[in-house]
Amino acid sequence: MTFSIGVVGVGQFGGHFAHLFKLHPGVSEVYVVDERPERAAAAHERWGLDGTKASFEELLASDVDAVAIFTQRWTHGPLVERALRAGKHVYSAVPMAVSEEEIERIIEAVKETGLVYAMGETSYYNPATVYARNQHAAGKFGRIFYSEGDYVHDMDLGFYDAYQYSGGDAWKSTASYPPMLYPTHAIGGVLGALPSHAVSVSCIGVKDDREDGVFDKEVSMFGNDFSNATALFELNDGGAMRTNEMRRVGYPSHIRESRFRFFGTEASFEQLAKVTVWQDKENVHDISEQVETKPSIPLDDPSLADIAPELRDAFISGLAPVHDRGRLPEEFRGAPNGHEGSHQFLVDDFVTAVNEGTLPPVNAWAAARFTLPGIVAHASAQQNGARLPIRDFGDAPQGG
Repeated sequence: MTFSIGVVGVGQFGGHFAHLFKLHPGVSEVYVVDERPERAAAAHERWGLDGTKASFEELLASDVDAVAIFTQRWTHGPLVERALRAGKHVYSAVPMAVSEEEIERIIEAVKETGLVYAMGETSYYNPATVYARNQHAAGKFGRIFYSEGDYVHDMDLGFYDAYQYSGGDAWKSTASYPPMLYPTHAIGGVLGALPSHAVSVSCIGVKDDREDGVFDKEVSMFGNDFSNATALFELNDGGAMRTNEMRRVGYPSHIRESRFRFFGTEASFEQLAKVTVWQDKENVHDISEQVETKPSIPLDDPSLADIAPELRDAFISGLAPVHDRGRLPEEFRGAPNGHEGSHQFLVDDFVTAVNEGTLPPVNAWAAARFTLPGIVAHASAQQNGARLPIRDFGDAPQGG
């Protein structure tokens, strides 16, 4: 069984996913659309795709079975809902949405249509999360009472170029995107390992002082001047989770931009940029090799020509020993991967869910738990750290 898909937005990120969808044996045809037609045409030619569409509206009116959305991060919610209502299965880049209302509308659309929705949260397949998920399932941690997920990505390391590429002349107004509205690489890496969810949060936002027009309230389309933010979440199981979202930080994010820590009653797990350890009450075990990814393509691969050198590591990282490479289609062998080896798994999850009528791991309900806590955290930071409750939309329905 196969299906057709249209990829919306084929800039730095979407084109690579269009290529993986084209390689997957469960996909019959891949079409692309971009607000800049020359980008769609270039992706069509580079990856040997099946055609282009002139607009999102034309794509929704066509007979494609699914849509993959890789547009600007604050646009996802309404586009996802429109695609679901048009009868398309939907894969969406992160975040799911930027408001509780948008999240609720997506979940209602999934319920009413019975279609597949998947959010492409890369941290779900971050080797650290995979390792912690396996250890937790085996009971090795005991009770995990404290966890941390950090997305540590300095603006100087490629983000200026990325925002100029996607934002055009008004890029400074979009580069001020609030850090806590992009929380899923940090939160998803923790909650992707734990069967928990956040119920309240207190967050402190750090106002930017670079004075270069980015994170300037007068320039920002979001009215945002926080470049860093730290949130402390209460989880439903009585534990605590801390999240850092940092855009001004002296840290080598090209080596590891998401990092995690888990503390249990019997054992713990901690990461630095190049070192990862498992610790019990007797010793410290260096497990760095188990979570180290190998490059899938060279840094100078022609497909990376439009990507800032500081960002290319995220597009070339392949699989780590802890990954279950045996579940991936043979057609992916030697193909580009990225973001700690996650891209191929995310594509395979979505294709499998559509073709088999099942729920993907990062379904609408899981995506809400990865996304909404950050939205509420940003609201807390705007209220000087007030502790705010976080709505939960519940578990995904069984049998889907």
